[in-house]
Amino acid sequence: MSIAIDGYAHVRLTVTDIARSRAFYDQVFALPVAFEVPADADEQTREGLGFLYGGVVYRLGSGLLGLRPVAPDGDRFDEDRVGLDHLSFRVADPGAVHAAAARLDALGVPHAGVKDLGRAVLLEFRDPDGIALELYAAAG
Repeated sequence: MSIAIDGYAHVRLTVTDIARSRAFYDQVFALPVAFEVPADADEQTREGLGFLYGGVVYRLGSGLLGLRPVAPDGDRFDEDRVGLDHLSFRVADPGAVHAAAARLDALGVPHAGVKDLGRAVLLEFRDPDGIALELYAAAG
């Protein structure tokens, strides 16, 4: 008997510098924060939120996207190692992919340009640690 699943609850990415990564994700996606340690948190609150490791967790649709700043300085993402290849986010339609390319251009975020695969349109780019990200929309 297989285990029945119906989606993702959360994804957490390991990053080297939370300030740099948070600035990137805030500028690019502007997701609402679900969990973070408040600057004025008391010790009990800090202990209760210890699972954040000083990072942040965003709300993303019905799930969560977290940033966990525990990677050593100088470490870089490599999709050719065991683990994550890339993270793809679904957007509403091909027009949203083209609008996102313009937004990344305005922010100075390098990307591979919009690719039309016939059945889908996608846009590939990387976060500050080199984590491969993609925006995806089904065509028509």
